[in-house]
Amino acid sequence: MTRAFIGVGSNIAPEENIRQALRRLAQATRIMAISTFYQQPAIGHPQDPPFYNGVVATDTALAPVTMKSEILRPIEASLGRHRSDDKYAARTIDLDLLLYDDCVLSDRDVTIPDPDILTRAFLAVPLFELAPGLIVPGYGLRIRDIAQRFDTENMEPLRKYTRELRDELLCS
Repeated sequence: MTRAFIGVGSNIAPEENIRQALRRLAQATRIMAISTFYQQPAIGHPQDPPFYNGVVATDTALAPVTMKSEILRPIEASLGRHRSDDKYAARTIDLDLLLYDDCVLSDRDVTIPDPDILTRAFLAVPLFELAPGLIVPGYGLRIRDIAQRFDTENMEPLRKYTRELRDELLCS
């Protein structure tokens, strides 16, 4: 089995859409850990509802491209995700394959590790929570150092919501 980390985000009915996405993900792979989820303003669209973002760790036997195309994208589609040219548009759900063990891969369908780990606090901080000793493959950077670079003032931890997700979805 391979440890994969998936970024999860939503700003359209986020409490329900994230819960539904993780339920469907749990049917396809084994969810091993759920980071704290955070609420923060929408990037590029301050008038939009705030986003909920977090990261989940899974164990999977699927290849990265298969995981993205046969698991993550169908879950997004089933929850009404519509992709547009605006990468900061409001969305029902966003599932991004961030890391896949020590894999480094770049093709037209998948880039691993996701380069946004280096520039987005809502990815780096939850990754640090789940894997504090992680060295990001291909970059040789410690997730601790990446996460500590960010100002997290606008990231409000959603402790009760996170606890509910963990209680429902984590394997015993």
